[in-house]
Amino acid sequence: MTTWPRTPRAGAPASYDAPHLRIARSVVADPGTGGAARFHRWLAAQREHADMRVRQVPLEDLAGWRTDPATGNLVHETGRFYSVEGLDAHLPGAPVERWQQPIINQPEVGILGILVKEFDCVLHCLMQAKIEPGNHNGLQLSPTVQATRSNYTRVHRGAEVPYLRHFRDTSRHRVLADVRQSEQGAWFFRKRNRNMVVQATEDIETRPGFIWLTLRQLHELLRLDDLVNMDARSVLACLPFTGPGLPHVLGAPGDDFTAALVRSCDGRADAPEELAGVLHWITEARTRREAAAERVPLRALAGWRREDGRIAHESGRFFRVSGVDVTAVGREVGAWAQPMIEPRGQGVIAFLARRIDGVLHLLVHAATEPGYVDVVELAPTVQCTPDSLAALPAGARPPHLDAVLNADPERIRFDAVHSEEGGRFYHARNRYLIVETDEDHGAAGPDHRWLTVSQLVALVRHSHYVNVQARCLLACLHGLTARPGPVQPSAALS
Repeated sequence: MTTWPRTPRAGAPASYDAPHLRIARSVVADPGTGGAARFHRWLAAQREHADMRVRQVPLEDLAGWRTDPATGNLVHETGRFYSVEGLDAHLPGAPVERWQQPIINQPEVGILGILVKEFDCVLHCLMQAKIEPGNHNGLQLSPTVQATRSNYTRVHRGAEVPYLRHFRDTSRHRVLADVRQSEQGAWFFRKRNRNMVVQATEDIETRPGFIWLTLRQLHELLRLDDLVNMDARSVLACLPFTGPGLPHVLGAPGDDFTAALVRSCDGRADAPEELAGVLHWITEARTRREAAAERVPLRALAGWRREDGRIAHESGRFFRVSGVDVTAVGREVGAWAQPMIEPRGQGVIAFLARRIDGVLHLLVHAATEPGYVDVVELAPTVQCTPDSLAALPAGARPPHLDAVLNADPERIRFDAVHSEEGGRFYHARNRYLIVETDEDHGAAGPDHRWLTVSQLVALVRHSHYVNVQARCLLACLHGLTARPGPVQPSAALS
């Protein structure tokens, strides 16, 4: 591996060892000749040893689960993990003002954590090759720790979660990120997970199934479909990857877009009062917008039917609740069954990006979903499942969807299909896009606003401001700050 020089470059800031600059060094660190090939050989070996068999079964046949006779809710026999319940949502003034739907209620706060450590002055992330029952392609890269409270307190009487102690007791380590973040507000009711990045100060044993990767390597892998899982993307977005001095570390940009992106991450163009204005805009939206979400019995939902062992909408759109039976090798528990959300169609998640005075800005949407804790969170410019729009009024079509779908290929700066949380969603996939534009789409209405990357990252450092889709896309965007060469999928990924 090519190591990072211990002596700062001429003109580098005095705070050369600030967290964001250590992170930037990992973004540009050269993994050496054959680094990508070594990773893919490792991943191929993990695939040979990992085995999970997932079989869809009727909800009535889920071992360990029962249907509550009073409500029809799907609940686990322990009373832990999660339940599938009904939700009545009311959003006055929205294109669809009222609807009902199934939703996952998982009140536990889990831990999503990446352990990092410096080798030869370069920060590396300890990632895990993990299969989830809902993953489109089986094995994906996950954080070091990805566990619900029921998992890590061993309600399932399974094995201990590796490396968990580093996140439950951080007194001997350096915490780079620690924030409770929301998950999909359309499918979860007020779900939160603790997103953590902890820098180890001691030797760490690398257990089977785990690998140390630089951020540059992770950014290259984010460009491949269905490889870096949702939880890993969310945690990576929580890193403090903005601040002064980034150009000194990232080096000369490859093109004007990259230069504008680096300036957007630098943050010195942001006036403090501008972020205060953003917070005011969010608070105003939360105060102005009426939203109510009430949990109701699953059996009483209007427009939904439980037939043939599944729960589905009468239109055939949106999603359905189905059951899976799982047997696995190398997991804390060797076999289990569970209900899952199964979306009907692939989604689109996109940021429109625009250079304003040479600084890249992202068009964010102050969005409301029924499962949010605090009414509004910042979402990407576009976040929808196009196949479901046919069952909705015309006004429900995202205002910037056509600008994304009809974009000139030369204006598409990032394009990959990623899987969503495979522990609760079955084959949920979204196309993640970053599209550059010259137009001021933000003039379309009060619910959209142009933000710099540093402003968005500042909001990610706090709970319930930036939704999971925007965080995942932000992690992909960070990979464009030091544009790597082309990444070719190996035979192991086909």
